[in-house]
Amino acid sequence: MDFITKLPRTPSGCDSIWVIVDRLTESAHFLAIKENDKMEKLARIYVKEVVSRHGVPISIISDRDARFTSNFWKSLQKSLGTRLDMSTAYHPQTDGQSERTIQTLEDMLRACVVDFGNSWETHLPLVEFSYNNSYHTSIKAAPFEALSK
Repeated sequence: MDFITKLPRTPSGCDSIWVIVDRLTESAHFLAIKENDKMEKLARIYVKEVVSRHGVPISIISDRDARFTSNFWKSLQKSLGTRLDMSTAYHPQTDGQSERTIQTLEDMLRACVVDFGNSWETHLPLVEFSYNNSYHTSIKAAPFEALSK
């Protein structure tokens, strides 16, 4: 889990993207949020977009953003039974996957910024679909294909 911040503000006020990557299938969710959204709101988005669709994760590796180190987030994950690990440069489970995903997303958005402008939020589901439907060398399939195997 990580955030892409400082994006052009959309009409609904979103200025950031929450990137959530499944380490096994490399499938990703790109969720439009406001940089100043409170953890309670992010928790509702997380349950709606991730838990309700895929079940409760066994473990999560996230960056050290204050929202992920908050007592609220830690308590939520503990109550769900999810192990919460913070990424570091030397974390044995961190292989740069989230960073590569974010770089790919940034490249995709940058390529479309002329067309999308501040309406990037409306196009984000298509960008997510495109990402999840593209071939990934590391899993020798598209994430959508990996989910169905």
